Amino acid sequence: MADAERAEELKEAFWKELKSSPFVMIGLQGVEDSRTRPWTVQVDWKDDSKDGGDIYFFGAKSEAIVKGLSETNRAVCTYASKGHDLFAHIHGTLELVNDRALVDKFWNPFIAAWYKDGKDDPELQLLRFDTSKAEIWKAETGSTLVAVALKMLGRDPGKDHEHENQAEVAL
Repeated sequence: MADAERAEELKEAFWKELKSSPFVMIGLQGVEDSRTRPWTVQVDWKDDSKDGGDIYFFGAKSEAIVKGLSETNRAVCTYASKGHDLFAHIHGTLELVNDRALVDKFWNPFIAAWYKDGKDDPELQLLRFDTSKAEIWKAETGSTLVAVALKMLGRDPGKDHEHENQAEVAL
């Protein structure tokens, strides 16, 4: 499979998996508390959901990530699909968004549970994640057994498969 085809296939798989399991670990780069934390993705889907859309998060103004935006907005995000067969590492920037129409669009009972005063909670902050690059890996069933077999044959399984199930993509 050509690199461009593989990249497109993995990108489509990422968006499909993210739709069914919208949970990521995200953190800021270059701040004292750079730990990643679990957040739930809200996607403003494009007409063709294979191409994904803009990524948003609801946060609280008192959270370390939101407060850390005063130092840097460079962020790193990691993703593992529900079945652990797709993984992603994404770089980008986080931007504060003050758009009531977007808050209304994404608001649901799960988000409401976190905010005492609902959409008018003074802690509520919407963030947009502008991605700059992403690396996506697909884990296939039995890949560990294949790696063991290749190693037994004196081959380097990493070299044999390093690009087969991995691609750098633009989200």
